[in-house]
Amino acid sequence: MNIHEYEALEKKRIERNLAYMEAGVNFIDIRMAYIDEGVTIGSGTTIYPCAVIEGNVTIGENCTIGQNTRIKDSTVGDGVTIQSSVVIESRVGDNTSIGPFAYLRPGSDVGSGCKVGDFVEIKNSKLGDGAKASHLTYIGDSDIGERVNLGCGVVFVNYDGSRKYRSVVEDGAFIGCNSNLVSPVHVGKNAYVAAGSTITDDVPDGALYIARARGKSLEGWVEKKGILKK
Repeated sequence: MNIHEYEALEKKRIERNLAYMEAGVNFIDIRMAYIDEGVTIGSGTTIYPCAVIEGNVTIGENCTIGQNTRIKDSTVGDGVTIQSSVVIESRVGDNTSIGPFAYLRPGSDVGSGCKVGDFVEIKNSKLGDGAKASHLTYIGDSDIGERVNLGCGVVFVNYDGSRKYRSVVEDGAFIGCNSNLVSPVHVGKNAYVAAGSTITDDVPDGALYIARARGKSLEGWVEKKGILKK
C-alpha cells in the first residue's frame, strides 16, 4: 500500500465515523476508532479510542465500547458495557457487563444482565440471564443457567486429551472459588459447590457438594525443622 492509498482509506474511515456520529453514536476520539463498513451501531452508544469493530457486527443503543476492545462478527444488545475485551462470533444480551480483559471466543452466548469480569474466558458456551463470572474463570463447552454464580478461579475441565465434553449448571447454582468441573457433569438447580472442590459426579438439586481433603496443622513443625526465620 502506498501513501496515497493509505490516505484514501483513512479519509473513508473518518467519513464513516462521522456518519455514525450524525446517527447518534458518541466518539471519545473519532480518529481513533476502527469500524468496518456495514457495522450497525445504535444511538447513544459511546466508542472509546482504539476500538476495533469488524465484520458482521450489530451493537445496540446506549452501549459503552471501551478502549482497546475488539468485536468481530457478533451481536451486542442494548445497554452493554465492554471494557478492553475481545468478542468474536458471539452474542451478548442487554445490560450485560463484559471485562476488562475478558475473551469471548466463537460460540459464546451471554444472556441479559450478566457479568463477565476480568480474565474470564468463554468458549462455545451459554450463560443464562443474570449469571455471573466475575474474574479468573474458564467456561468451555458448557451450559450455565440463569442467576448462576461462578466464583474466582472456576475451571470447566472440558478436554481429556482426545475428546471434548459438555457440562450443565442449572439455574441458581453457586460454584465456589477454585473449583474444577471435570466434564461431563451436571450441577442441579440451586445446588452449592464448596470452594476448592473438584467435581467428578453429578450434583442433585439443592445439594452441597464438597470434594477436598480435611486440613490439619502440625504445631511446632517449623521450629523442629530448624528453619525458623529470625
